[in-house]
Amino acid sequence: MTHVRIKMLIAGLVLIASVSYLAVAGVKSGWVYYLHVDDFVQDSTYQDRRVRLFGLVDTENVEVAPAMLTAKFDLQGESNSIPIHYQGVVPDTFKPGGEVMVEGKLDDAGIFQADTLMTKCASKYQSEEHAKRLEEAQ
Repeated sequence: MTHVRIKMLIAGLVLIASVSYLAVAGVKSGWVYYLHVDDFVQDSTYQDRRVRLFGLVDTENVEVAPAMLTAKFDLQGESNSIPIHYQGVVPDTFKPGGEVMVEGKLDDAGIFQADTLMTKCASKYQSEEHAKRLEEAQ
């Protein structure tokens, strides 16, 4: 093997290793656990990690300040709830009693600091045919 081929082989191996490392690091940093509120409250292993929580917005203690881009509410599961402080644009479909998913991390005070808030798609986005079928089923 010539001197040039050895250099090309080493450079290729370094390039492949670098790209592989960046791919693994990117996937790992983007990994977020998805949990229901009750699972999150009962399992302390997730409480120091970034997670996505799913639950219902409590009908009481809901404070939304669209001008300040904040919302404070309790996220309810089957038997547990957790206080949420969200910083960002509050979706128009956000309402007490609605299903939401928040993404963030629990702080030292026990308040979940969310930077992502997603609401379940409202029925106004369903087709008329789908809405009629739902009404007939009830």
